[in-house]
Amino acid sequence: MKYAASEIMLVAIAEGEKARLHAPPNPWVGAVIINDQGVIVSAGHTQAPGESHAEIAALRRAGENARGATLVVTLEPCCHVGRTGPCVEAIVEAGIARVVVGTLDPDSRVKGKGVELLKASGVDVEVGIEEDLVRAQLAPYLWHRITGRPYVVLKVAATLDGVVAMSDDTSQWITGEDARRDAHVLRANSQAILVGAGTVRTDDPALTARLDDIILEPLRVVLGAVSENARVRPCLERSGDLGLILDELGEHDVLQLLVEGGPTTASEFLEQGLVNHVVWYLAPAFAGGLGTKAALKSLSTPTMSTLRRGRVVDVRRIGEDIRVDVEV
Repeated sequence: MKYAASEIMLVAIAEGEKARLHAPPNPWVGAVIINDQGVIVSAGHTQAPGESHAEIAALRRAGENARGATLVVTLEPCCHVGRTGPCVEAIVEAGIARVVVGTLDPDSRVKGKGVELLKASGVDVEVGIEEDLVRAQLAPYLWHRITGRPYVVLKVAATLDGVVAMSDDTSQWITGEDARRDAHVLRANSQAILVGAGTVRTDDPALTARLDDIILEPLRVVLGAVSENARVRPCLERSGDLGLILDELGEHDVLQLLVEGGPTTASEFLEQGLVNHVVWYLAPAFAGGLGTKAALKSLSTPTMSTLRRGRVVDVRRIGEDIRVDVEV
């Protein structure tokens, strides 16, 4: 079957998704090679750090079929020597005639240089195919390369009236099992998880990501000090300026930080404008305001003009609960 470039880019995006858990701190890139008839020859995605990038994986599967073909890749091919060699050189040596790129790489070592080198080598290059979808998929990587800080995802699980803990401080479990399983995928997609010391004292969470029989352990960060026998250990205990904490995590190659803290921590991150994305799980339950804890009880909004507005990018039902994704 013959495919258009935009259709192939969707295949490349799906291929890149396969790398999301193991690629960081590299981007989770997907690549697809099609011949001059528009038929898919091979596909590949980024392997673990130090192993093949998506382009190399696709080229190896294509073999001689890569000569004269088109490479469709979600992110601009690298042109520098890192843990692996430059993909641009491999693309030219394989005889690829055309490269279709989803979006440019803002990494200072690339930043348009990959495209320019390909063009200088006689390769036809097109940039910007399905760029919005690609940039949404790679948002944490792109943000980290531009700012040096992790992309901050705030996760909240609340009743329909916005309560996260009852008057006796209990909060487990407001949402159902399906939503909690989905939250573990969020954890797995994050290189670090942050909570406040109050959450550790109340819930004593392990903050691991459990996917079926696999248990992943992202970096655990606590705002404040916790006891020696807390389940969250080993962890980083930090206090002070949240921006400086984000700078430190960025230097440790944390591309995405999941903030799971209680109302105070969530409010502080939103108050300081440090949240990129909110994942809000809503349970079909009502708790009321008497003695309960609101999800953002410490957040102050004195006037309508200071109301913090975001953009809803996804709404879906998960089991009996609703997940709402908001860019802020």
